Amino acid sequence: MKPLLRDMLLAATFLVAAPVTPAFADGPVAARATADEQAALAADRASILAMAGDYKVTFDFRETTPWRADYTPIAPKTSGGHESVRVIEDKPGRIVLQHLLVVKDDAGKSIVIKHWRQDWTYEPASVLVYAGDGKWTLEDVPERMRKGRWSQTVWQTDDSPRYGGWGQWTDEGGVRRWRSNWTWRPLARRDAVRNPPYDRYQAINRHSPSPDGWIHWQDNIKMGPENGTAGGKLVAFVQESVLNTYVKAGDYDVKAADDYWAATKDYWAAVRTAWDDAIAKGKGVNVAEVAETGSASGERLMTFADEIRTGKLTNGQAIAKARAIIAQVTN
Repeated sequence: MKPLLRDMLLAATFLVAAPVTPAFADGPVAARATADEQAALAADRASILAMAGDYKVTFDFRETTPWRADYTPIAPKTSGGHESVRVIEDKPGRIVLQHLLVVKDDAGKSIVIKHWRQDWTYEPASVLVYAGDGKWTLEDVPERMRKGRWSQTVWQTDDSPRYGGWGQWTDEGGVRRWRSNWTWRPLARRDAVRNPPYDRYQAINRHSPSPDGWIHWQDNIKMGPENGTAGGKLVAFVQESVLNTYVKAGDYDVKAADDYWAATKDYWAAVRTAWDDAIAKGKGVNVAEVAETGSASGERLMTFADEIRTGKLTNGQAIAKARAIIAQVTN
């Protein structure tokens, strides 16, 4: 894998956290007339589909409020790039969006990195959640909390799991917003490489369409074991606000993103199916997390996609190799 590709892959990966149980965000959705229910579903779908497009993206990370007297927040950090977001599945109760990151190498050549993926499911019976030590489990959504809600499951660059949650799309002050329940997530690499005293996030994710794109706002409580003792009582260290802003843009190599996806979409469809099969078989999945490269399968599955594009592997050969890797890392 080329150094730039490796670096971008690393930037998108996460480390492990400990087992936790998510909490509710709100009570049950109030009963609605059939027409109102259908109108709400159509509005929800429109808000999710509106995230597809071509964007200039800004990532703004800010530790704001320390929750311990002995902790000093780190300086704010911003970064950015360009992403093309494509609808790869669209059914009445399910929408899948694939993000494709477009960057330039030192010679000015466009490089496309398959980035994160978000799956949206209407009135889900269960959601795949992070449970610590490289483990994700299928957790039932309480029946009374399903009506009118959507789950969002987020996947890593190699389609291995990252985190999941569920919540309701609402209109507040004229602004459309989806808010998740409290979910637990492993540290992002941007934090993990610093070896901080916290080792996980308790988070709420929000998505809102805007006139020129959309935003993804993460409300993170950075938590870790008290006194650094593994398995010790979890305590809050600092509050973090992460605002990812997607602004419509066409001044980058959009064609490169679409060419990449055209060449590799069949391969990635097979990879998704292999992960789904592993998750269904185990009612969840174990995947070892690697501090410098993300999941244990990440670099290899991404490389196979590149080798399809260069002609080194056929789709069939790459799919067979990917299935073998997924079977290896999930056993």
